[in-house]
Amino acid sequence: MGIRFFYNFLFVLIIIISNATSDFSYDEDVLVLSKVDFKKAVNDIEHLLVEFYAPWCGHCKQLAPEYAKAAKELAKEGSLIKLAKVDATEENELAEEYGVRGYPTLKFFKNGRPLDYGGGRQAESIISWLKKKTGPPARELASISEIKEFKANNTVAIIGYFKDSKNDLASKFLSVASVIDDHHFGIITNENVLTESEVKEDKIILYKKFDEEKVEFTGDITEEALKSFVFIHSLPLVVEFNHETATKIFGGDIKRHLLLFLSKKDGHFDKYLDTAKNVAQHFREKVLFVTINTDEEDHIRILEFFGMKKEDVPSVRAIKLEEDMAKYKPESAELTEESIKTFVGDFVEGKLKQHYLSQELPEDWNAKSVKVLVASNFDEIVLDNSKDVLVEFYAPWCGHCKQLAPIYDELGEKYKDKEDIVIAKIDATANELENTKISSFPTITFYPKDKSKVVEYNGERTLEGLSKFIETGGEYGKAETETPEDEEEEEEEDKQKEVPKDEL
Repeated sequence: MGIRFFYNFLFVLIIIISNATSDFSYDEDVLVLSKVDFKKAVNDIEHLLVEFYAPWCGHCKQLAPEYAKAAKELAKEGSLIKLAKVDATEENELAEEYGVRGYPTLKFFKNGRPLDYGGGRQAESIISWLKKKTGPPARELASISEIKEFKANNTVAIIGYFKDSKNDLASKFLSVASVIDDHHFGIITNENVLTESEVKEDKIILYKKFDEEKVEFTGDITEEALKSFVFIHSLPLVVEFNHETATKIFGGDIKRHLLLFLSKKDGHFDKYLDTAKNVAQHFREKVLFVTINTDEEDHIRILEFFGMKKEDVPSVRAIKLEEDMAKYKPESAELTEESIKTFVGDFVEGKLKQHYLSQELPEDWNAKSVKVLVASNFDEIVLDNSKDVLVEFYAPWCGHCKQLAPIYDELGEKYKDKEDIVIAKIDATANELENTKISSFPTITFYPKDKSKVVEYNGERTLEGLSKFIETGGEYGKAETETPEDEEEEEEEDKQKEVPKDEL
């Protein structure tokens, strides 16, 4: 009677959900929402993932087929989870209400309450994340066949074997399983299954379809140690950088990376990957090894960030995320197992000197009214005690910098005959200064003759405003002194203003 009642209830529930979603329009299996029906969808559908997109956005176009595939797979399973999309360029009010600042932005609505999406952009990752958010943190595995199926269906599977599901290790396991969304966790507490599995004591094992087949957790029984174990061993020894892995690479526990710039087209992956894996074994918990395929157009900006060109490939660089993205360059371009191991070893032990980017000084740097600075001549010009110096720190790709350029040239012309005033600019993406960190573009800074203070400009970007800034000794339009918390908030806002939405 109880089972029949349950199935009748489930049938009625599916009918209700089907009726609730039949009123909406679809593109393939994805609901298409607007301001008119958005609230109804959010209120009627218990579990709803919504993509806010822009038709012109390249990343949205890449996501579209995977998003539709995920929706189709869930529909085929008879899942009550639904996927929807909103054209944020048409539905500005909805985008503003839900804090959409970049495209695509995905929000998951559970019983009408929004939650930021934290999964990947492949269909498998989307489905996995949604199922973790709507189901138990770990699946109960009640037979050997279920264990085999669980391992076979997941690239990474973390299984906890516990005689007592309420002991400390089991509790920590379930707690971690509830917060890690991109991997599947299974739990075994059945005494017969434990016996058949030949498990005599509580343990956690991570199974995977790459590198070594399984790894047992042996760390301290803490949630942090367990999370770190899952992060480290769920990634390959050498991770390939792409849209899917970027969040894991830069958002993970390991903040020191070795980047291998290689070309698949030129056969570098076949030639150097095994060498990199051999070295990575020695530094697994200290340094994350990452390959970057330089054939991809999207990765050209990464080369530029390291001051590299395609002809520098193949090559390696090291970076410390926790120290303002500090860069390190090997003395030798050789890529042997011994040379890479020595470079990484010195990197870990702090024996390397930080590498600062610098362009070559152009022969005509002084020819125009706006002087061109690079790292090598910056101090000589800017720290000259006989001159007031105004410097624009810019990025070649920055839209606001391009808008400022003609005004800044006018400013240079205005003061070109003033021997004690220098108007200068420096490409801050290609030149790095040890004691000057730039977080947004353009940044305009005034260095007075006595160098007693350095003043950043925060006024209107006009000829008149910049002139007043210089003539008042950096008083007019100066940026206010801020607390570290204020600076962090403003830096984030500046980045969002300066960078095109589809690149966020």
